[in-house]
Amino acid sequence: MIVKKLHDAGVTSEHAYLAGTVSIGLSLASWIASNSREDLERADRWGIFVGEWAPTFFGLGLALANYER
Repeated sequence: MIVKKLHDAGVTSEHAYLAGTVSIGLSLASWIASNSREDLERADRWGIFVGEWAPTFFGLGLALANYER
């Protein structure tokens, strides 16, 4: 149901894969930026929080790719 609505809205599997890849880059960038401004524990938590988005986007990409077939 969600995959159908995303597909109908024009979201493709390539969009989801791109979002997952960008999420990995943002995770690294936020960790580096936080590491220079805050203590190591908080920087690690922020990087992990953003990094957890990537599997969701890649999973949506797989679901959309199967739906597109």
